[in-house]
Amino acid sequence: MDPTAPRKPGFETAGDCAKFARQIEAFPFCQQVAKPPLGQRFSLAETVVTLAGRPVVLAHPVSVDDLLDEDDYGRHQRLPYWGTVWPSARFLASRLADAQGQGRRLLELGSGLGLVSIAAALAGFEVLATDYYEDALEFTAANARRNGVTGVTTRWVDWRHYPADLGDFDLVVASDVLYERPNAGLVAAAFAHSLAPHGQGLLTDPGRQVARPFAEQCRRLGLDCQCVDLEQVIDGTVEAIVELYEIAWQPARPKTVQPGCQKTPGGMLE
Repeated sequence: MDPTAPRKPGFETAGDCAKFARQIEAFPFCQQVAKPPLGQRFSLAETVVTLAGRPVVLAHPVSVDDLLDEDDYGRHQRLPYWGTVWPSARFLASRLADAQGQGRRLLELGSGLGLVSIAAALAGFEVLATDYYEDALEFTAANARRNGVTGVTTRWVDWRHYPADLGDFDLVVASDVLYERPNAGLVAAAFAHSLAPHGQGLLTDPGRQVARPFAEQCRRLGLDCQCVDLEQVIDGTVEAIVELYEIAWQPARPKTVQPGCQKTPGGMLE
């Protein structure tokens, strides 16, 4: 290399990237420079989930406790819930596995380990999987490759500073992302930003109290949100009643706000 030649813009070494990271919060981009493979950074385990008769093998950290970082929480006030296959993700993935996705674009908010995005891609959707954690996006991409699934692209997204260039999607989905009080408004805004005029949103939640304001937050943004189904999901010793919400632009259906499902699993909405 000619030392007198002008340097190209960008990061050419890990040192360059680390120096820039100290100046601004550029962690998602910078971490791509020097991160070792997932198997060297985490103790890994596997979980098998069956979707439409097909086994999907998901690699994930052995213990979520290994993901806790006090310094990171101090900076971002977020906990790394992405490292578990949650019942809400299982329920949503099972619904998407039977969908007709050919020719349709799908956005996942909070992809975690990638189960929902993989289910959508298997159904034919063109998938953009997003998450706040770069490690989660790496697991999403790695799990998609491991299962021979194409059509999944990943992108880092911060709901607090939602990117304007994502575009519109035929289907916007999220599972168990309303675990903190501010998330109701942030996730509702993300649906409003990315849902196409005649698109559909799907969100699953295990009945968290902090999730109750979500439907009202949607209504304020011109979206209708209704709980349309419940499912009892059993995963080993973990049992959860998961609610399924449908989101659409008003007035695609009557303008009602239903803060929770008024039914029992397998029953009819009252």
